[in-house]
Amino acid sequence: MPTVTVRVDGELKKRMAAVAVNWSEYIRRTITERVEREERREAAAKLLDGLQRGFHRVPKGFVNEAIRKARERD
Repeated sequence: MPTVTVRVDGELKKRMAAVAVNWSEYIRRTITERVEREERREAAAKLLDGLQRGFHRVPKGFVNEAIRKARERD
């Protein structure tokens, strides 16, 4: 697995040591969540652009059905 290095000052390092957290795992999880969020945002932007340009069509009744399903789950 490749390595990514993060530098922190001495004071922060001491404060991190005082907290019972696996910092490597925390940073990996946080980076993964952010990358996934950005990928979803980019995919949504591409889809929206395609819809605005007329490249994609939403099937008739899809929006109403999706809203109905979402309301039923709540």
